[in-house]
Amino acid sequence: MKLMFISDIHGSLYWLDKALGKVEEEQPDSLVILGDFLYHGPRNPLPDGYDPQGVAARLNPYGSTIVAVRGNCDAEVDQMLLEFPMMGDYVMILHEGRRIYATHGHGFSMENLPLLSKGDVFIQGHTHVPVADIKEGVYVLNPGSISLPKENHPNSYGIIENGMFNVKDFEGNIVKRIAL
Repeated sequence: MKLMFISDIHGSLYWLDKALGKVEEEQPDSLVILGDFLYHGPRNPLPDGYDPQGVAARLNPYGSTIVAVRGNCDAEVDQMLLEFPMMGDYVMILHEGRRIYATHGHGFSMENLPLLSKGDVFIQGHTHVPVADIKEGVYVLNPGSISLPKENHPNSYGIIENGMFNVKDFEGNIVKRIAL
C-alpha cells in the first residue's frame, strides 16, 4: 500500500496543482494531508496562486482517497468548503503492520511525542521542514511543505511505500529518506 503525504498547502492552487500532478504520477492508495489547507496564516506571505476556494474545488474530487487532519491555520469555516473530514487533530493509520500517527504538529510534535511504541511512525507537517529520523525508537517524519518551504528546503511531499519513507521535491529528487 502506497501513501502520499502533503502538508501546508496554505491556499496555494499553484502548488496544489503541482502536488496533484504528483498524485497522478505516484498513484498512491491514499493521499494524507497534514493540515493548513486554505488559509495562508498571519505569519506567512501569500503563496503563489493563492486561491482558497480553488484549492477546495480541486481537492474535493479526491475526497474518497484523502485522509486529513486539521492544522493550526484551519478553521470550522474551511470544513464548509471541503467535502471530506479534516477537523480531527490526528488520525491513526494502520500500514503494513505498524501504526502511523499523523497530525499537523502544533499540538503533539517531534519534541512532544504522543504515547507510541517502538517502531511506530509519527508524521507531522507544520514546520515546513522535511525530516526523516528516529527518536526514542519512533520514526519521526515530516514531508516538508508543498507551498511555503522553510530553511532553504525545496517544495516537497512524502511517500511511504515498501518499507521506505522518501521526501521528494517536484523534480523527483529524493530530499530525505529512511527505511522503516
